[in-house]
Amino acid sequence: MSKQADSALAQMRRTHEERILSLLRKQGALSRRELGVQSGLSRTTLHDIISGLAASGTVVSTAQDSAPRGRGRPAESVTLNPAAGQAVGIDFARQHVHVAIVNVAHEIIGSADEAHPADLPWPRRAELAERLIARLTESAVTMGSLTGIGVGVVGPGTGHEETARRIEAVKLHLRTRFGVPVLVDNNTRLAALGESVWGSAEGHQNVVYLRLSHGVGGGLILGGSLHRGAHGISGEFGHITVDPDGPDCLCGGRGCLETVASVNAVTTAYQEAGGRPGGFPALLAAVEDGEPQARELLARVGALTGQVLAGVCNVVGPQLVVIGGELAHFGDAFLHPVEAGLRAHAMPAALHDLRVRAATLGDAGAALGAIALVLHESPLLARYPTEPVPEERACS
Repeated sequence: MSKQADSALAQMRRTHEERILSLLRKQGALSRRELGVQSGLSRTTLHDIISGLAASGTVVSTAQDSAPRGRGRPAESVTLNPAAGQAVGIDFARQHVHVAIVNVAHEIIGSADEAHPADLPWPRRAELAERLIARLTESAVTMGSLTGIGVGVVGPGTGHEETARRIEAVKLHLRTRFGVPVLVDNNTRLAALGESVWGSAEGHQNVVYLRLSHGVGGGLILGGSLHRGAHGISGEFGHITVDPDGPDCLCGGRGCLETVASVNAVTTAYQEAGGRPGGFPALLAAVEDGEPQARELLARVGALTGQVLAGVCNVVGPQLVVIGGELAHFGDAFLHPVEAGLRAHAMPAALHDLRVRAATLGDAGAALGAIALVLHESPLLARYPTEPVPEERACS
């Protein structure tokens, strides 16, 4: 066979290998039958490609314990070798640092978080992230196989240029410390991505995600893709006005949803109404105890939140609304008023088959979304920029 023919065959084999690897990166473990259907390769070619990838240690096969079995060998799944690489996600929230680690087989290895004062300097936040990574890697991960780090930061606000410089310094610090690429994006948008890859929105093509924490923001999955906006500004639901005569907001507006539905806002409202001392944990306990005053507060806040979501749903027509952040910890005491407010204000057509549910990834959601960003292999990122936040537009 000529060298030219050999080269063509080698190129065809590499194309087939990349087709299989791409499917496994995007979807995790798949059976050989699923790989055959989705790749379009013949059984003989597929067997040859998988055998070669397995021999090189790139993929591994595992028995599907839950699959129906007939006579002969048990059904098998093929997945990327978990030892082939890991990615780290860091969420620099307003008062917490969250870290998560995932391997290339889409298995969550571990997560950790630690609270800090809201005014903690950025170098100290980076040091805290390093300590959390070290805590996880001591028992779970070989850092020599680290492929990248994704970082989530809170959305646009005051001190834009100065904060952008600080974030760039943190990126440089992490890149120098670990020797891998570092990508930065809005953390609520990354939380939406995390829930769509690993959490309660998995498999849905049109999702509105709202996180109610110390800040209020969200993310949009539209037509199976994460939506970023023309200038990286999307999902800022916390800055939709709910009360024109309400308090001033950090964004420069008045009566934004964030002034009503953030952790600090609901805690302050509860205290001003004569509630128990003890901050947010006290409010959680009061709701669990069925205290009327606490539940009435949640009903009011939930109704306003639902009103904002109704406007969003009228515009984008999602299949699913996911509520995350600390306010989701109230469960049905909060989610039911949110859904009632949504249904009272949305167009009937926008409510068709629409469901509202709580996020399932908790505090690790944005960190996991940051990992998906680094891997850049989810179908949700097919049309997403490879460098989401240019230096001049980094979030605060």
